[in-house]
Amino acid sequence: MFKFHHLNQNVNKMHTINQCLRARSLSSGTKPVIAIRREDNVVWERRAPLAPSHVRKLVQDGVKVLVQPANKRAFPVQEYAAVGAVVEENLNEASVILGVKQVPIESLIPDKTYIFFSHTIKAQDENMAMLDAVLERNIRLIDYEKMEQDNGQRVVAFGQYAGYAGMIDIFHGMGVRLLALGHHTPFMHIGIAHNYRTSGQAIQAVRDAGYEISLGRMPQSIGPLTFVFTGTGNVSQGAQEVFRELPHQYVEPHDLKNVAVHGDTSMVYGCVVDMHHHLRRKTDGGFDLQEYFNRPQLYESVFAKEIAPYASCITNGIFWRPNDPRLLTTDDAEFLQQAVNSPKISPLVRGSGLDSLGCPRLPQRLIAIGDVSADPGGSIEFMTDCTSIDAPFDIYDASKRETTHGVKGPGILMCSVDNLPAQLPREATQFFGDQLFPYMNDIVQNDAKSSFENIGNNISPVVKNAIIASNGKLTPKYEYIQEMRRKRTQEGAMWRTSTENHKVLVLGAGFVSEPLIDYLTKHNDTAVTVVSSQPHEVKRLLRKYKHTSPIHLDVKNEQARLEELIKGHDLVVSLLPYTLHPDVASLCIAHKKNMVTASYVSPAMKKLHDSALDAGISVVMEVGLDPGLDHMLAMECFDDITARGGEISSFISWCGGLPAPEASDNPLRYKFSWSPMGVLMVTLAPSKYLMNGQIVEMEEGGDNYRKGCLPISFMPGFNLEGLPNRDSTSYKDAYGLKDAHTVFRGTLRYKGYADAIIGLQNLGIVSLQPSPVLAEGIPSLSWKQFISKTLDADEDISAEDLRDLVFNTVEQKESRLAVIEGLGLLSDTSVHAGCETPMEALAHHLLSKLTFGEGERDVIIMRHEVEAIFKNGKTEQHSVDLVEYGIPNGYTAMAKTVGYPCAIAARMLLLGKIQDKGMITPLKKQIYQPLLKELRRLGIQSKTNVVSQ
Repeated sequence: MFKFHHLNQNVNKMHTINQCLRARSLSSGTKPVIAIRREDNVVWERRAPLAPSHVRKLVQDGVKVLVQPANKRAFPVQEYAAVGAVVEENLNEASVILGVKQVPIESLIPDKTYIFFSHTIKAQDENMAMLDAVLERNIRLIDYEKMEQDNGQRVVAFGQYAGYAGMIDIFHGMGVRLLALGHHTPFMHIGIAHNYRTSGQAIQAVRDAGYEISLGRMPQSIGPLTFVFTGTGNVSQGAQEVFRELPHQYVEPHDLKNVAVHGDTSMVYGCVVDMHHHLRRKTDGGFDLQEYFNRPQLYESVFAKEIAPYASCITNGIFWRPNDPRLLTTDDAEFLQQAVNSPKISPLVRGSGLDSLGCPRLPQRLIAIGDVSADPGGSIEFMTDCTSIDAPFDIYDASKRETTHGVKGPGILMCSVDNLPAQLPREATQFFGDQLFPYMNDIVQNDAKSSFENIGNNISPVVKNAIIASNGKLTPKYEYIQEMRRKRTQEGAMWRTSTENHKVLVLGAGFVSEPLIDYLTKHNDTAVTVVSSQPHEVKRLLRKYKHTSPIHLDVKNEQARLEELIKGHDLVVSLLPYTLHPDVASLCIAHKKNMVTASYVSPAMKKLHDSALDAGISVVMEVGLDPGLDHMLAMECFDDITARGGEISSFISWCGGLPAPEASDNPLRYKFSWSPMGVLMVTLAPSKYLMNGQIVEMEEGGDNYRKGCLPISFMPGFNLEGLPNRDSTSYKDAYGLKDAHTVFRGTLRYKGYADAIIGLQNLGIVSLQPSPVLAEGIPSLSWKQFISKTLDADEDISAEDLRDLVFNTVEQKESRLAVIEGLGLLSDTSVHAGCETPMEALAHHLLSKLTFGEGERDVIIMRHEVEAIFKNGKTEQHSVDLVEYGIPNGYTAMAKTVGYPCAIAARMLLLGKIQDKGMITPLKKQIYQPLLKELRRLGIQSKTNVVSQ
């Protein structure tokens, strides 16, 4: 039987309370005065801490009750006035003020006792300003959440009504969702919970629907309906009370498979899933409750494999901790939402075309998830945002990893309203007040001006232990809150974490760091420490970004200090040269810190994969532009094609970061928008690709530029040439292109660049080998002297003879000589001091020559050319284009397309949205899809064109 009210739970205890209140009033000679404030923090909040029935008893027992007027309160103020309350805007007369939700700071009255859900016990950042005001204004704060019995069980809560409202909402949602799929069902007669004045009205609608179900009026095309309830607490019990108003039968989890196929459609089936039903020890499949609580990492959940495939609706009411196994992951959702004709899915799970009457069946068994726990990114990984009372339903399309508002489209209906009890405000208020009333005598006795230490045994420990603050300070039990805050701020000069939950260490403050820092620190829960070896960069960043602490440090030579920094942060983003990444990653592994970098997964990093797995950390790599965005856009195209039954026969990819055409007026036709060392090191890399079934290899050094340079015909206005980029064949398997005859990845440059690089290579100054010339320590070595000594010329060689020597060295090509002279490499300009290799010296020199000037901008050009073949003989030619310009005097295109993807990946790791461990690249849909979605929100858009033949 559904419980409409929970009145007079303990008559004898209430009688005692009444006597105590009368005695207190008579002995003091004055009436105690309390107040019920209006709820003004949340639009939909219509609850109150006490109903008129409770106020009547208080008034009868000598308590003066003030009620602040509120037109949206579920119980009209007239009902309170009718039982003896005084309607009053000004609450100064009251010594105790009761509410439900947090009180705005401006409404807190000094020297009063307040009781409400303060959400401060975890030092929640958003409520610390309110707590500070409580302390400053000498307020005694009592928190309902901490009113607990000795065993830790809460004595006042709204959980059961969350279950009631959540179940009514999901019944309504299933009705409109099934209608959108072409099925009228009895659920259509159940409205959203807040449409009913009382739960009794809602329950009658549920019973009416149940009557129709019992008559066999549920469409046969839907099949037997199974409702799975996770958890056994108040939330789950409340939901089940509503469910039991339908004609129903409970089954055990192991029976779900049978009833999902052979069950009776004139009833519905319920299944309660507790921890022991779906949690298994990884080693032997056992389950020990205490062990699980202490070491959840030893366990895995089989919910997605053994239970969810046979559920029509999942009502989730469990409490999930970050280290607990999830009920459902994003990959699980994709499996459960496979298309009707997918051969991968058992007929027990999927629909089967048409029913016996020729009506279409459902596309998948799982229709809806009611996440009553409303825990974004928690036990249900793909529930990333709560819904609201005014927009309660979303559709999650697992095939696209996208969530849309409403009830239409492919996917699973999601309902995750985070203030469900507010939809049944009258009964929720009555229920809550019934629980609270036995403690009202103890609450009324609280005087904020009295000493907390003198409370003694005068009040119940349930109330005393719930006092968070009193007399301008935290009470002893809650002093830890200040300690939690202190720990966040103890190194404020370094990490500035007074308001942040996440600490990110960024190594490198160069070209691409600013969008990354900007993105991360715009989330006020994140503090960033930026390490730079350049003092001017440290000063610039210190002035520019909030929540940012720049540090001057040489990563190569201060390993101990670097290790201390890594230990003190939650995540490391490395924008250093790729040769330094293995050292950084090793420290991250040693201290179990996640890491992000835009660089390729080098052989040295691959060797660390198993160590990262053992440490349980994620090292997300190749999340920049190239590699990074190129992977993500390619995989998005591939997955679309394969989902439609096609196979990729050819993949050619080009990408380049260039000066915009109007800014390309220099001998190299290039300017640096990222690390000069990185640009030059690419010129030494060998390359390998598959072209028309043949493997083509270019050796390390000049072959890539001498033999590999290719003309570019697309976007002719840019006057481009292309060069093969590293080992393209390694992506044949990574991309899943097993039948492709061509796999090629290349770099774009303006025409003439490759020949200019060959000239620099001829001179021997594109080299990572230490130079004896640089080692001589000449105080002011000029470039003319350096080139002369590198070419073993006479010490007193004339400028004209040196020019001739260089001309011959570069194979007597005037264009190459013109580049060398134009770059000042035969001038008296000094070589940068302290360099060990010619490449390092060249990088410093080119950086001074080829930087973007005031008002100049760069451009990113990316092109994927994908050929697909389908079983019917049709072919498709896909071109995916991304052209992104930098902003003059703002972020460069390179900074945006490298910095933002790194930042988004870092944010995903911080929020637990990337669960894979070891060395990870963004080739999986659950990683690239949200990343691309966020990039598009930031304005980085690609364009796809498809030509069919």
